[in-house]
Amino acid sequence: MKQQFQDLPDIVRRIAITGSEQAYREMFDLLYLPVKKFAFCILRSNEEAEEVSEDVMLTLWKNRRTLPEVENVHVYSLVIAKNLSLNLLRKKSKNKTSSIDEVDMSFFFDSSSPEQIIIDNELKIRLENAIQSLPPKCQFVFKLAKENNLSYKEISEILSISVKTVDAHLVAATQKLAKIFKSEFQIK
Repeated sequence: MKQQFQDLPDIVRRIAITGSEQAYREMFDLLYLPVKKFAFCILRSNEEAEEVSEDVMLTLWKNRRTLPEVENVHVYSLVIAKNLSLNLLRKKSKNKTSSIDEVDMSFFFDSSSPEQIIIDNELKIRLENAIQSLPPKCQFVFKLAKENNLSYKEISEILSISVKTVDAHLVAATQKLAKIFKSEFQIK
């Protein structure tokens, strides 16, 4: 996926210069799913994540003339998604805070027998519970890095925190998850 994002600046230039719908379609194909997955991490609703993703893509089209000035359109699209998602959460409930729900991680598990399905489901539940036990900010940074495959720099830009803070959150998450699994599986 990172290799495909290297083509993004050329695609963006074609959109800005010619207004090419074909180039926009290429950008849409590159960005829509990562933006939707990112929005889902915040909103915990597939329908709302789709709505936000469509709004992001529409915003990119409306701003197509100025997009070449953006250093990293992929990160820019995620920042737009973050802002739209947070605005949507604020609208839904001003007093209610929302924790990040688990992204369906069934794609991590390949089950072929009934026994393997049971084992995989148990591991999935344990992993989800362990991730859920992380502090909210640490949990969010962990998901951005591990589930959305974002770099530390991209995460720092999206969340407006330093790269060192991203690193600290990931170190803390990894240590806590290791401790939980060592305890649960009685590993020395």
